[in-house]
Amino acid sequence: MKVAISTDGQHVSPHFGRCHYFTIVEMEEGKVLSREIINNPGHAPAFLPQFLSEKGVSCIIAGGMGGRAEGLFSEQGIETIVGVSGRIDEVLDELAKGTLKAGESLCKPGSGRGYGVEKNKCDHPEHPHNH
Repeated sequence: MKVAISTDGQHVSPHFGRCHYFTIVEMEEGKVLSREIINNPGHAPAFLPQFLSEKGVSCIIAGGMGGRAEGLFSEQGIETIVGVSGRIDEVLDELAKGTLKAGESLCKPGSGRGYGVEKNKCDHPEHPHNH
């Protein structure tokens, strides 16, 4: 299984599309086989689901994501796990053990209008490790 985690520094980014990096991890039977960090190639509508699908990603982990994005990932057969926070290493450990818990998305864009490329601020709480 290949997992993409929205990444800011050593932590899960609160917003999937606007993170600085993605940590792409290949796991099998609870073990990490490979791990790479790639730059976020952009936040254009519908681009990331296609891009990550082509990389073989089958699961996304993020603090938050808009409903439209979740739908686009679902169309690509990619599972989304949102409401996750903490250090990347701890999240991977929980994922390997099967104890990773999803929660409510940390981004609340409202009805969708003004969300995405033209929205420059999310409604999630700021964390000191994000800057």
